[in-house]
Amino acid sequence: MRGLLYRADAEAIVDVLNSDRQRPQYSLQMTGDLVLVAVDGHGPAVEDAARRIATELRERDWEGDEELALQIEAAYGWVPVPLLRPQPVDLDAFSSVLEGDPALGGGRLELATGEAWPETVFDEAYTGIPYDEEADAPDRWLRVHCLGSRESYRDMERFIDTVDDERLAERLWRAIQGRGAFRRFKDVLYDWPEHQEHQERWYAFNEDRHRGRARAWLVAEGYAPVPPRRDL
Repeated sequence: MRGLLYRADAEAIVDVLNSDRQRPQYSLQMTGDLVLVAVDGHGPAVEDAARRIATELRERDWEGDEELALQIEAAYGWVPVPLLRPQPVDLDAFSSVLEGDPALGGGRLELATGEAWPETVFDEAYTGIPYDEEADAPDRWLRVHCLGSRESYRDMERFIDTVDDERLAERLWRAIQGRGAFRRFKDVLYDWPEHQEHQERWYAFNEDRHRGRARAWLVAEGYAPVPPRRDL
């Protein structure tokens, strides 16, 4: 799914959205972005899938789900188009800046390209490159202030609540107490029998939470995130 989104392969996306194959668990945010790619030129072919995914997003109601459901519905004309500026953006890269280390100063989103950059890129003390004031035009960048790691920590707690294996859940709860929680959490997942299954669930869960928060943040700033179109 990530590859299809990166390539913006609309015809292949139509096949995936209309397939009877089970969708990967915790993939609703990415699946919704696939709809946003396919609707441009292939809208009727995925209309049923779009309705289903919008409904599933609202039923799940994670952060960013309502915003994505509205984007899908507006793309089909089922609801009024929100007064938001469409903004191409790689939500995975953007979320890494949004939820990075606040001590590093956040970052910026380049509005023309949709690329996200940590603030250290613009700091001469880090890069040794003289600061270019002309490149700092306010209409070129959207400043991004870090949310910090609190919500990422809550993601670990939320994920543990989904773990059926009581022994693993107990180990994970112990792992996230105190400093070094993120490293210990991943160590427990990696060392556990059948660790690949648990790791894949965690990465998908974590990515969908991050994408949703990034989407919600951008909407609050007045932007409707859309998948970037890349020239391959």
